[in-house]
Amino acid sequence: MSNTRILVLGAGFGGLELTTRLSQQFGDEVEIVLIDQSDAFVLGFSKLDVMFGFADPASVRHPYAEIVKPGVRFVQAVIESIDPAAKRVQTSAGAFDGHVLVIALGADLDTAATPGLTDGGHEFYTPEGAIAARDAIAGFGGGRVIVGVLSTPYKCPPAPSETALLMHQHLTDRGLRDRSEIALVVDFGRPIPPSPDASSALLKAFEERGIAWHPRREVCALDPARNEATLRDGAELGYDLFLAVPVHRAPAVVLESGMIVDGWIPVDSQTLETSFPDVYAIGDVAAVGTPRAGVFAEGHAAVAAERISARIRGLTASAQYGGHGVCYVEFGDDQVGQIDVTFFGDQKTGELVGPSEALLAEKANFGSSRIRRWFGREWTAREDRPPASLPGTAGD
Repeated sequence: MSNTRILVLGAGFGGLELTTRLSQQFGDEVEIVLIDQSDAFVLGFSKLDVMFGFADPASVRHPYAEIVKPGVRFVQAVIESIDPAAKRVQTSAGAFDGHVLVIALGADLDTAATPGLTDGGHEFYTPEGAIAARDAIAGFGGGRVIVGVLSTPYKCPPAPSETALLMHQHLTDRGLRDRSEIALVVDFGRPIPPSPDASSALLKAFEERGIAWHPRREVCALDPARNEATLRDGAELGYDLFLAVPVHRAPAVVLESGMIVDGWIPVDSQTLETSFPDVYAIGDVAAVGTPRAGVFAEGHAAVAAERISARIRGLTASAQYGGHGVCYVEFGDDQVGQIDVTFFGDQKTGELVGPSEALLAEKANFGSSRIRRWFGREWTAREDRPPASLPGTAGD
């Protein structure tokens, strides 16, 4: 057991949860190498907090250097190649060989896939994009806002709806709503397909707030010169501020590894095992059959960790993934809903609790508990929700 080395590629929800579980079980009796090109972790919902001025960018960063767990070594490096058969990884910090390989590299955002997006819109799915979008929103004096999802699948299905609702709140608070329009364009029949309850509540909220809902439609190009978004059906929508969920793709290094089928890494949906022995794929990069969201990556990690533990101990693995997850959705004005959904088994749920102000604290605790567990320190998301100062909003 002392000779076992586990390589974990990617330090998002999946990679952090997996390394935490293995460290708790084995301490320094196994070697766990966690590799990521970034120097810090940012929770997904923290990007919306930054974007709408509820949090300062520096306050939502959690440096990987703070990870101090028995048996875990963090390496900040760019992954240059992956050999799944040999379980060998080449990085900018050198080569690493393992007995077990876990790929948790998530999905990359391809802004170049949509003509005009780089010059004519703002993605908000990266920390840098959220900061740029914050500045654009702060300087926005009213007009036509489009929240556009540029491909499916995409990470965090509630986020586009949350963005539209929080934009409504922001413009209302600034006295700009009466001179503005907000539209949400998503190639889904309803806002959150796995949850009819949540979708109905969101559609009601859109109607009450005058947010235009464009289902089963997709923006394929922007014309910054004319401020027009072209849809795949040939129609055009005018905009003054375009907030984008970019095209998602598996990272190029994973594509080059030969593991990709139909865009993502195929896995056994119950065990997270790939076709290569002792190689697992978890989170957004894996074709599991659940949405691409942190809470599901966390569930993948729990099962993979248990199966890896059994392998190390020479036992028969029994842990299986059930496809369950709980996530939160912001409705604006401190109202938060909770969605409880299960994808595998006889009954697929999708129940909505709320929205209510009481769930705001529960959502904050969700984030705080993860940072405490993974980084060993206390952190509170949007404590008492004091809005941070948005650049350029003084005197609004």
